[in-house]
Amino acid sequence: MSQKITIEPVTRVEGHGKVTIHLDDQGNVVRSRLHIVEFRGFERFVQGRPYWEAPVLVQRLCGICPVSHHLAAAKALDVIVGAGTGTGLSPTAEKVRRLMHYAQIFQSHALHFFHLASPDLLFGVDADPKIRNIVGVARLNKGLAVQGVMMRKFGQELIRITAGKKIHGTGAIPGGVNKNVSAAERDEFLKGEAPMNPDAMVLWAEEAVDFFKDYHRKNREFIDGFSEFPSNHLSLVRKDGAMDLYHGVLRAVDSEGKVILHDIDYQEYFNVIHEEVRSWSYMKFPYIAELGEQAGWYRVGPLARLNTCSFIPTPLAQKEFERFREVSGGKPNNRCLHTHYARLIELLHAAEVIRVLLNDPDLQGEELVRRGEKRHEGIGVIEAPRGTLFHHYRINDDDQIAMANLIVSTTHNNEPMNRAVNVVAKRMLTGRTEVTEPMLNAVEVAIRAYDPCLSCATHAMGQMPLEITLVRPDGTVVSRARSGGTA
Repeated sequence: MSQKITIEPVTRVEGHGKVTIHLDDQGNVVRSRLHIVEFRGFERFVQGRPYWEAPVLVQRLCGICPVSHHLAAAKALDVIVGAGTGTGLSPTAEKVRRLMHYAQIFQSHALHFFHLASPDLLFGVDADPKIRNIVGVARLNKGLAVQGVMMRKFGQELIRITAGKKIHGTGAIPGGVNKNVSAAERDEFLKGEAPMNPDAMVLWAEEAVDFFKDYHRKNREFIDGFSEFPSNHLSLVRKDGAMDLYHGVLRAVDSEGKVILHDIDYQEYFNVIHEEVRSWSYMKFPYIAELGEQAGWYRVGPLARLNTCSFIPTPLAQKEFERFREVSGGKPNNRCLHTHYARLIELLHAAEVIRVLLNDPDLQGEELVRRGEKRHEGIGVIEAPRGTLFHHYRINDDDQIAMANLIVSTTHNNEPMNRAVNVVAKRMLTGRTEVTEPMLNAVEVAIRAYDPCLSCATHAMGQMPLEITLVRPDGTVVSRARSGGTA
């Protein structure tokens, strides 16, 4: 007998997902799946458009991380117009783009942690959903909520002066940028009153890291034991192994820290990363080709980046990185909720980078664009807030996009999210015959650790509920619950 449960408020997962959990006759969970049930078609929408439109068009994939798509597309087109693969730009163009990108990382990480993740930490997985939201956070801890809002505002204002506007800007163009950062724009931040200046943001980012470490000390069993499983990890790193969220080479390590993808030029990504299609999801399953579909899947995002890089090239974040690595004895950290810890260390790193860049006179330079010999194909890769983002374009002789392939961060994390759901489902639902709201939220917490953007991954429109269904071996629906939208 099935039962429909409507959960309010709307789930804090950006995208449309459905979870099915299969039980045996004894009520044990035998299989769990995260289904992405909307059609993916954006790669076809851009075909036939002039290639120089891509950096603006692809931003419409998402209103949360448009800068990431904007820059990944621009980096791919840098190759097509002969400006190299990220290092051939003028100093002004590269640094304006970096400032734009680190502002995007900063505001997105602040949004995710303070608005989407912190309610679970402050109130608990099984708290009343009426208070388990940002309004509840503001009532319980006004200072924390205000910091989250102001940090996101700071990042968005930086995006405005580098991209032209806060959302869906036009700053990056093939071969460079269309504007520099004027001295007056720079001084809005360097001479701004607290908290709207980089020094205050660095301090607040430090406090956010301290908040999580204190919470971890008090709730170690929950944070460490909620969902943990071994996996590979992939990200860009700088050629010397440092964390670099704008440009680098592809590196992957296994769950023990062994390097399994050795600093590959991302222009060759298609030789080392393949994508698997499964009948029950519109989202693909990427894997490292040499390891195969079963063993080659991996995580991307903040946790993966701290597991693959050798060091962080800013002093405050480096100290926190060293403490982070100590938690797992120097080996890769495979605990899902430690992604929030990694995300806040990256928040601090982004604040430090922003402070350095705002003091760099190259931002006021006049050389904005460089171009060389034109090519018909280019690949751009960047570390988006949620993880490694691939944009691959091929153009025809009429300068129209003939082929586009996008592998977004959430697509890379498809298999890890499915495994996280399975781990939590087995612990929360084995032997049960009804889905309760706390069980539903526990599954959401596992997914939410990856900060998924399911609309980016599926490239579709529509409402975005999460649905969970318990299914007997004979196909009988035991119980169903939906969060957001209507069943």
